[in-house]
Amino acid sequence: MPPADTGASVTDRAAASPQSSPDSSPAAATDPEAGKLRPGGPGYRRMSFALFAAGVATFALLYSTQALLPAISADLGVSPDQASWTVSAATFGLALGVIPLSAVSERFGRRTLMMWSLAVAALLAMLVPFAPSLGALIALRGLQGVALAGLPASAMAFLAEEVRAKALVAAIGLFVAGNSIGGMSGRIVTGWVAQAWGWRAALAAVGVLAVVCAVVFRLLVPKARHFVSRSVGPRALARTLGSHLADPLLRRLYAIGGLFMTVFGAVYTVIGYRLVSEPFNLPQGIVGSIFVVYLVGTVSSAAAGKLVARVGRRGALYLAVGTTSTGLLLTLSDSVGAVLAGLILITAGFFAGHAVASSSVSRTAKTARAQASALYQCAYYVGSSLGGALGAAAFHAVGWDGTVLLGLAAMLGAASITLYATRKAVAERRLLHLEKAA
Repeated sequence: MPPADTGASVTDRAAASPQSSPDSSPAAATDPEAGKLRPGGPGYRRMSFALFAAGVATFALLYSTQALLPAISADLGVSPDQASWTVSAATFGLALGVIPLSAVSERFGRRTLMMWSLAVAALLAMLVPFAPSLGALIALRGLQGVALAGLPASAMAFLAEEVRAKALVAAIGLFVAGNSIGGMSGRIVTGWVAQAWGWRAALAAVGVLAVVCAVVFRLLVPKARHFVSRSVGPRALARTLGSHLADPLLRRLYAIGGLFMTVFGAVYTVIGYRLVSEPFNLPQGIVGSIFVVYLVGTVSSAAAGKLVARVGRRGALYLAVGTTSTGLLLTLSDSVGAVLAGLILITAGFFAGHAVASSSVSRTAKTARAQASALYQCAYYVGSSLGGALGAAAFHAVGWDGTVLLGLAAMLGAASITLYATRKAVAERRLLHLEKAA
């Protein structure tokens, strides 16, 4: 976080610091991005693979119990809304931890924090399968969420500092794509392992995957070249957070991210219960395999940069909202094919919307990008926690229709915010045109 008495951006300070910018060539003196990573340049591929592995581990761990909820309910004798807290506790823990850990990253570095976060989260993942009760499982999952918070608290700021601005959306898209792969592989693995050996063995398998990802990340992630260490005090942190929350554009982006994640959390927390019951009666392994639709999210998030280039950021958000809403309506059908098509559209729309909103935060924030991204992640995972809890409660009370209605309400909110921004931008352009004409 920057000192309170300066308005210099992270990039500005990095360029001015001899420690943070080892490139002292004439090109670096005239172009502050000359030393940053770019597609095809040295280090970019290693950075991409490292952040991809981190993204895989984050979502595989964060949602490791989601596909197992019906099995957990049956084994522990708890209702869907009670079991859903094994997911919501992790996402809520992440939401609580992301802002404090973003401040830690300002002092000790994004790279260092990400390595420690992955290591601690992987260690906890090896303990989770041995939880003796639902309460212990929820507590361990909450701690795991706090540990994982170091990744989203640092990843966006790391990319914003180390990657050229023109490649930022694509780089963040790859990290988000790793999220989708992690979410998919975690659910598929847990589904089939749980069917054969139970849900505890399934959680152990995810723990092993997380350990592998942590090792890959440690070996591949390049050293930060543009990071400048800063001490962060509570008052300065509060001032920085207040300045970000005072920005209307950032507030809108935070709300949009939270609303998209409300839908995603609700749908994927409850869909397992819907598919193992009437009229589908699918086995646990098949339900886990349904999450292969996450591959659609990998494609849509990685392609977000091209989509923005064609239709603009607000246009991309409108498309994401429309795609997600259409998918929600399709899942009302009692046909497995229609439900699968709906999940594909929901996943594509969600990951596209998330990639656009999160990259817009990194681009909008000129100072203290780690805290700006942390606020986005906080809103995002609060949305996931609320979506999972409220979606499960709605399903327990009135069935799948209630979960879909919750999702549609969230998408209406996201569309309304984007429409407001569009009308505001049009009004500003008209005013500017009138001023030029005068």
